Amino acid sequence: MVQRTTYRRRLSYNTKSNKTRVIKTPGGKLAVLHIKKQASAPKCGDCGVVLPGVPALRPTGYMRISKRQKSVTRAYGGSRCSGCVRNRIIRAFLVEEQKIVKKVIKAQEANTKSKK
Repeated sequence: MVQRTTYRRRLSYNTKSNKTRVIKTPGGKLAVLHIKKQASAPKCGDCGVVLPGVPALRPTGYMRISKRQKSVTRAYGGSRCSGCVRNRIIRAFLVEEQKIVKKVIKAQEANTKSKK
């Protein structure tokens, strides 16, 4: 015959936050262990890859650790991965270069019109 177990907390429904495991104690009795929810790792906002260097914790866990453990010391650290940051920097640089090229071409056209 199987020994019956009961919840240890007040919540008596089988919800996501009330998941349990049955374990055997050293005394031979069956007891219930409440399982914490699995934490999802923080992901890059652009590409969705898991951010290296930032631990996967529940929200209260982030509240308890220091600021340097929540992010990486880099621009957009803890929010974007290094590849996406590199792409953003290159894109911004190329946009600025394009503006300069447009300005130079416009100046050259004005020069050629004034010479005619």
